[in-house]
Amino acid sequence: MPFLLFETALGPTGLAWNASGIAAIQLPEATRAATRARLAAKAPAGAEEIADGAAPPWVREAIERIRRHLDGSPQDFSAVRLDLARVTPFSARIYAAARRIPSGRTASYGELARDAGSPRAARAVGRAMATNPFPIVVPCHRVLASGGKPGGFSAFGGLITKDRLLGLEKAPARLPFDAAEALRHLGAADPVLGRHIARVGAFSLRLKETPDPFLALAEAIVYQQLSGKAAATIFGRLTALYAKGRLEPRAVLGTKDRALRGVGLSRAKVASLRDLATRSAEGQVPTLAALATMDDEAIVEALTEVRGIGRWTAEMLLIFRLGRPDVLPLADFGIRKAFAKLFPSRRGRHDGLASPAEVARRGERWRPYRSVASWYLWRALDA
Repeated sequence: MPFLLFETALGPTGLAWNASGIAAIQLPEATRAATRARLAAKAPAGAEEIADGAAPPWVREAIERIRRHLDGSPQDFSAVRLDLARVTPFSARIYAAARRIPSGRTASYGELARDAGSPRAARAVGRAMATNPFPIVVPCHRVLASGGKPGGFSAFGGLITKDRLLGLEKAPARLPFDAAEALRHLGAADPVLGRHIARVGAFSLRLKETPDPFLALAEAIVYQQLSGKAAATIFGRLTALYAKGRLEPRAVLGTKDRALRGVGLSRAKVASLRDLATRSAEGQVPTLAALATMDDEAIVEALTEVRGIGRWTAEMLLIFRLGRPDVLPLADFGIRKAFAKLFPSRRGRHDGLASPAEVARRGERWRPYRSVASWYLWRALDA
């Protein structure tokens, strides 16, 4: 049985086939050699590695579709032939059902079991997903446990890789609320803020792409107490330590302190980054799929368990990465300064800052769009 390795955005990926169809797909392991070894173990004895160009046209087309998909351009794999001779009839039905889940959507183990005609076999669906020999083409990453929980993922990188694959298939990030309705509400609830909104103009917040929470939080740790330019330089040096700039938990844990300090990180930030990497590798940091099912306070509580991640950092992720509409960062210096500018106090403020209690009291008017109000408060400082 021939097989080959080919480069993708995730790293070297493997594919084996025979006359019936694709027999196995191997997502990237820690090294190219490890990927080759895992793929060879899946293929029958006597498997032979060949060059990319020597593969038949239908295999080359499948490879190109996988490349495009992992580059962030979701592909239709329904026409890709699979060799199902070595999977059970039950698994074959489950894989066929999984292939009907469209890109950008997910299904639970129970839903997939019902779709395959075995409504009581949710646990067996989980086992079929764990042993899926055709990842990507059979999109086991789109299958979640009950309640939107991420479940498991047996590929290298575990849930981080699963989250990344789901992230590749999402449409461009859109605000999960109606911005026009938010502006109407704020203008009616607070005329002073409404006049400020009219002066500033359109609400132009654009959500920052988040491949996974680990990367977003690692970036937040680096940026703490630094100017944007200095932090960007250090973060660029940090990602450059790793192949293709992929900053991942296990890679960080395998990096010596001396190398991390060498890019400009303080000892405290190295300790925070290691704690984040450890918790992420052990599944203690929620994935994007899990965050989508959690309320704001639950997210803050979960993220602030990580060393060096405080409430403010979690709130910034809620606003700028997840697009949550009702977050008011009371400890933010800019919010307190802008509030004092827009809402002068008769008592005066010797430091030019409003107290968190003052902001919180007036902020009650702004619910459920306090994130939008916060964005406009920050704009008061732009001049």
